[in-house]
Amino acid sequence: MAIDEYSLSKGQLRKLSALRKSVGDKLAEDVFAKWLKQQASKKTSSKPDPVALKIASAISHLEHDSAFKLGRYGYVIKRAQGRGTSGFSIQRVTKD
Repeated sequence: MAIDEYSLSKGQLRKLSALRKSVGDKLAEDVFAKWLKQQASKKTSSKPDPVALKIASAISHLEHDSAFKLGRYGYVIKRAQGRGTSGFSIQRVTKD
C-alpha cells in the first residue's frame, strides 16, 4: 500500500519516518495507515464561544439598521482594568 506523502502534514511525515526506522518500510506503512484511519475518525467539534454569542445577541436588533456600521476593521471591546474603574473600553481598529 503506497502512501501519498505529499498530502501528509509535517507531524504525520515525522511519524511515518520514525515508524520506518523502527519497524521497517512494509510494516511501517501498514501501521501508519491504521493509525491515520483512527486519527481521521476523531473529529473534534468546536463549541461556540459563549461571550461572542452574548455580544451577538446584544447587538442583533441592530442587524437591519443601515446607520449602524462597524467599519472595515471592526472594534475591540475590553473590560476596564485598574483600581476603581468599571465598564468596558471600546476602540475602533484602524489600519496603521
